[in-house]
Amino acid sequence: MADTAGRTAGARGHRAAGLLAGLLAPRPSGTRHPLVATAMVVPLAAFLAFLFGGWDAVVTQASSVAGMLGR
Repeated sequence: MADTAGRTAGARGHRAAGLLAGLLAPRPSGTRHPLVATAMVVPLAAFLAFLFGGWDAVVTQASSVAGMLGR
């Protein structure tokens, strides 16, 4: 749980300010959930594939992986 000892008594009454401070505060380093990581990477990968004309390569690789998995 987050360390809340540094907050003042006046900040407790302002929920929006506390929420905003919580969203902007630096988080301790750790691991992300795999779905969050995927959601972050897939749009960038799609953009780069579109930018460099790599759709054919992406389709070929996906087809090869699906063939190896037996689907």
